[in-house]
Amino acid sequence: MSKKEKELKEKKKKPLRQVKKRDASVSSQAHLPFAEIRDGLVIMKDGTLRAVILVSSLNFALKSEDEQKGIIQGYVGFLNTIDFELQIVVQSRRLNIEKYLGKLDGLARQQDNELLRKQTLSYRSFVEKLVKDADIMDKKFFVVVPFSPFSKKKKSFWTRLQEVIAPASRVRLSQAKFERYKIEMNRHINLVQSGLKSIGLETAMLDTQALIELYYNVYNPVTKQQKRIEDIEQMQVDRTLVD
Repeated sequence: MSKKEKELKEKKKKPLRQVKKRDASVSSQAHLPFAEIRDGLVIMKDGTLRAVILVSSLNFALKSEDEQKGIIQGYVGFLNTIDFELQIVVQSRRLNIEKYLGKLDGLARQQDNELLRKQTLSYRSFVEKLVKDADIMDKKFFVVVPFSPFSKKKKSFWTRLQEVIAPASRVRLSQAKFERYKIEMNRHINLVQSGLKSIGLETAMLDTQALIELYYNVYNPVTKQQKRIEDIEQMQVDRTLVD
């Protein structure tokens, strides 16, 4: 085989490899379940909407017997008032104390007293080792509120299988339709928040920025530890219930 023929074969192979990589990238994005995030709501590819509510926790075991009965009755009453599906999500992540450790480093540098500086650094080392050895996890609780403007019929197995093999094309909602759906969605959100508040739980609906951060962390758990989203001083998901 001549040199020219070899060169021609190599040139033909390169574009094919590039196309394969590009196709793989497109296919992975096509399998994401949501199309866009707008005004604090997640628009799914099938045209349905989702709202995500961050919920605080309570220590049920420390409550008195009467308080426990009240919480259970309140929760049962809450479930009986809703006429739509809910999804409860518990997210567990390794506790990140980098900011706290950095604050301790700053306090140690500001100490004029050598003894206090050494004690601060010793405490910093103790906290860092404790979190690492004990494998302390940070838990967050979310309630996902759905809204479907379409039929409430359940999808068959073959329909769901077809959606996995060939994901649905992106559904674009006009602003007028979106505003109509948003009114009904707000009714669902208010109902859920008032029901949870009645049993002593604090709630906060995630806005657009917080949703972006949440999904970024879910789909990039390793990247989150190595590289954070730029121009964000503090994760809104972490501070929403505090503000």
